[in-house]
Amino acid sequence: MKMFGLTARLRRVAHELRDARRFRREFEAFAAASAARPARFSVSWDDRFPCLADRTATTGFDRHYVYHTAWAARVLAATRPGRHVDIGSSLYFAALASAFVPMEFYDVRPAELELDGLRCGAADLQRLPFADRSIESLSCMHVLEHVGLGRYGDSLDPDGDSRAAEELGRVLAANGQLLLVVPVGRPRVRFNAHRIYSLGQVSGMFPCLQLKEFALVPDDPRDGGLLRGAEAAAERQDYGCGCFRFVRQ
Repeated sequence: MKMFGLTARLRRVAHELRDARRFRREFEAFAAASAARPARFSVSWDDRFPCLADRTATTGFDRHYVYHTAWAARVLAATRPGRHVDIGSSLYFAALASAFVPMEFYDVRPAELELDGLRCGAADLQRLPFADRSIESLSCMHVLEHVGLGRYGDSLDPDGDSRAAEELGRVLAANGQLLLVVPVGRPRVRFNAHRIYSLGQVSGMFPCLQLKEFALVPDDPRDGGLLRGAEAAAERQDYGCGCFRFVRQ
């Protein structure tokens, strides 16, 4: 095992040296080509900014965050709520969705983001500053699994996620929708990063709500991107991305 680790490190160092030599050759070629024509920009070795890991065959992306925000945006485009409140999800989602739905974004660490159609503020997910059953459209995506693990300076609490779920259920209005995203697979805690849930655990945290839609981003890209109605596949994941749309009847 130690020899394998040493071999991998040596291989990585060799690749880095190869990339550094290539970078130097390409800089010199570019500088020479620039000097042979009227100057448009200064080209100096002191201004170099190596980006040595970007020559990939395809454009990489975070499957969880691209697919789950795309899923949520499509739900909002279809349901068109008069007001949507997001608690701690991706700022990219809040910023983009605010282009077509009035959006409020709250986080324990408020975001200093200013856009038409978007209002940002501070809120604690375990003590939301909203009246009971007052929000018709609500989202909390890739957030719940972190609560109580201390990752973001919050207090350690094994039941922190359950308390947060109770708050989300408390403020959701009659006929309102909750868009929830959490990791799914074999239930366990990856301290102090996140929890991973079974489908039954997620539904059990919202006993007064009805699951209307489930979508999954599977571990293996070969299994697909965003899978609709993939409940049977969820339990086979290690760290799948579960997208739940709950409704209060």
